[in-house]
Amino acid sequence: MKTKKLVIFGTGEIAELAHFYFENDSDLEVVAFTADDKYIKSNFFLNKPLIPFSVIENKFPPSKFNMHVALSYNKLNSIRKSKYISAKNKGYNLSSYISSKSFFWNDLQVGDNCFILENQTIQPTVKIGNNVMIWSGNHLGHGSYISDH
Repeated sequence: MKTKKLVIFGTGEIAELAHFYFENDSDLEVVAFTADDKYIKSNFFLNKPLIPFSVIENKFPPSKFNMHVALSYNKLNSIRKSKYISAKNKGYNLSSYISSKSFFWNDLQVGDNCFILENQTIQPTVKIGNNVMIWSGNHLGHGSYISDH
């Protein structure tokens, strides 16, 4: 049973992937999408409401909904970092996704708004900062640290 509600920031390929993974492998239910106002071309994305970011907190308040910023690594992650900061400034808790099809120890420390796909081997004492994307099939050796963004 889905216990939390999630708004995804983005309408591109990464947002589509995030929707799939969160819906199929997490306790979060995707209820809406958001994007910068100038990118809104429809009222829906993937059959969910698409709300301009300038007013997202009016329809999906941060007290009741989490957010995940699902943007790619364009411009060396600077766009995703900027939107991460904007969402935090609006008061949203930013949810992370870690694939259940990865192996990691119970001491793994992961920040918010991370997107960690399947087939990871993550050894003990690994720390992953905020707003990090890790694509499929990696080995993170013990004691590794991946910094924010």
